[in-house]
Amino acid sequence: MGWTARFGLGGDNRWGQLGDGTIITHRSTPVRIGTDNNWASVSSGGNHTIAIRTDGSLWAWGSNTQGQLGDGTMGAVNYRNTPTRIGTDNNWAFVSAGFQHSVAIRTDGSLWVWGFNDQGQLGTGTTGGFLPVPVQVQAGTAWASVAAGNLHSVAIRTDGSLWAWGNNGQGRLGDGTTTLRNAPVRIGTDNDWASVAAGGAHSMGVREGGTLWAWGFNGHGRLGDGTTTNRATPVQIFPGAIWASVSAAGHTVGIMENGTIWTWGLNGNGQLGDGTSGTGERPWPTRARTVTDVIWASVSAGGGYSIAVGTDGTVWGWGANWNHQLGDGSMTDRHVQIQIMP
Repeated sequence: MGWTARFGLGGDNRWGQLGDGTIITHRSTPVRIGTDNNWASVSSGGNHTIAIRTDGSLWAWGSNTQGQLGDGTMGAVNYRNTPTRIGTDNNWAFVSAGFQHSVAIRTDGSLWVWGFNDQGQLGTGTTGGFLPVPVQVQAGTAWASVAAGNLHSVAIRTDGSLWAWGNNGQGRLGDGTTTLRNAPVRIGTDNDWASVAAGGAHSMGVREGGTLWAWGFNGHGRLGDGTTTNRATPVQIFPGAIWASVSAAGHTVGIMENGTIWTWGLNGNGQLGDGTSGTGERPWPTRARTVTDVIWASVSAGGGYSIAVGTDGTVWGWGANWNHQLGDGSMTDRHVQIQIMP
């Protein structure tokens, strides 16, 4: 079984976002959530978590103040501290949790959204308010993948075209403007986008062939183009390299096709994993310092830390650890990879 199938979490739990039946109680090492072995994928947002089981059912837990769980409720002290099923459908394929909103795609390619909509991040054509249950966006359109940022969302249609909506400060949507969009707007004219990631205020994408592109806020060099200049349209990063995947937060992490991890952006807590901390920034991709010969399969950027999984199933973390978010049993920041689970 893989990491998502065993489903263990550690770290901050003030809203029950770990899903272990408690609140406030933080976990310094991974704790198993329930006894089931049928989890397929999971995504963590600001203070909530969304997951899909192998039967295609959708589940959520954590903070629900803005309806981001999608169970039809919401409120100032509303939360779920164990996985709660959302609806009765068994056709969910992909989900992404943003700061206070969630986006998902069903097996038929339809796009669904719920939660907070103050910046049009749900893409329904309106701005403001809340949606406490999943609502479809642009019926009749087939979507392949979607990513939720803090206040914006980016997605790829099945034809390979790139779309974005929500807050457009610093050009994070990539349409050449800084104008808020409350419905999906096409980014460029290319039809070769393969995957996309949304950070707090920037976006990243990988095209077919493995080229990497970035746009939006470039504070601390998180775009990776060697500058700290904001970009309102996609700009290629590290030309000549072939990328497999990318993940964005306040910093950015990516995996090249050879299984190596590269990082850039803010490094205040060692989240770049290059052996340093508090060194300000890295405005271009730098290979993470390797303490193992693991070939990396996936990596995720969190708030000041990073988590990666090797092709051998081992789990590693580095960066900020003040809320036990690395799961290594300590509250010590780590500047290089440390193994969390065998």
